[in-house]
Amino acid sequence: MLIPVRCLTCGKLIADKFDDYQNKIKAGEDPTKTLDSLGLERYCCRRMLLTTVETIQQVIPFYEAIQRRKQEVQSELE
Repeated sequence: MLIPVRCLTCGKLIADKFDDYQNKIKAGEDPTKTLDSLGLERYCCRRMLLTTVETIQQVIPFYEAIQRRKQEVQSELE
């Protein structure tokens, strides 16, 4: 996951709050109340958590496909 360590605007530490935020959201809590309880009151800090996308889950299928193709090519060459 590629979460910034600090807010890009104000510099507040936010990476340590990301796991708590994700767990509470998955449990069905309201994002507004969750951000308030984590102490993220500024809009700039809130947007850092709200707009973070877990890109690794999108990249893994391509990596696996490349690895399978490499194995196919190696077996054809042998």
